[in-house]
Amino acid sequence: MYSKIMVPIDLAHLGVIEPTLETVADLARHYDAEVCYVGVTSNAPGSVARTPEEFRRKLEAFAQARHQVHGQPVSTHVIVSPDPVADLDDDLIEAIKEVGADLVVMATHPPKHLDVLMPSHGGKVATHTDVSVFLVRPHKA
Repeated sequence: MYSKIMVPIDLAHLGVIEPTLETVADLARHYDAEVCYVGVTSNAPGSVARTPEEFRRKLEAFAQARHQVHGQPVSTHVIVSPDPVADLDDDLIEAIKEVGADLVVMATHPPKHLDVLMPSHGGKVATHTDVSVFLVRPHKA
């Protein structure tokens, strides 16, 4: 049913997205699917990497480590954006086409009243693409 699963990754907050990573591993094994880890970075130095090339190396190392967990083929896709925060949704929607994903699995937050004014990234991605989007909430504390 699914052959390529795209997973947006925030290398600065890996602990928060662990439930998403567990879900992706299960889905990848179940569907014998490739997992494409997508990361968005800036040209400016940041907390994760000083350059887009360093970010690319770190994302690739992350993907290879995850391959050891689920055993499915992995790939990476790095998006260099002048404003990653403002452009994130549009960049992810474009990446779906670029990588040829047929499923997107994303971390999301519990619903809040503020979502009416500022929708979640996953909600926007789901309403602006024709692929399935699976939103994974964090574990309850």
